[in-house]
Amino acid sequence: MLVLSRKTGEKLIINDNIEITIIETRGDSVKIGINAPKNVSIYREEIFEEIRKNNKQSANNILQTNIDDVINIINKNIKSDINYSTKFKLPLNKLEKDKSDE
Repeated sequence: MLVLSRKTGEKLIINDNIEITIIETRGDSVKIGINAPKNVSIYREEIFEEIRKNNKQSANNILQTNIDDVINIINKNIKSDINYSTKFKLPLNKLEKDKSDE
């Protein structure tokens, strides 16, 4: 971690396109201003952690939904296969019975 000392009005430049200005210092509090391109997201740490937590929860919910969808599709296919084989076994069973009667 880079640690710097700055006075009110002084700036830091990051990557030629992000400018951080020390606006005010009061006790143990520092007010800063940030100029950055619109595509650069800037969050306070506690907000960023909340966003990350929500994103992780959303991803888990989507994954669970996808797993549930796959299970439902497999279950439907299994039922469909059972119905399909049952439909075609009945006539064969009847045919076999008829042959044994002869």
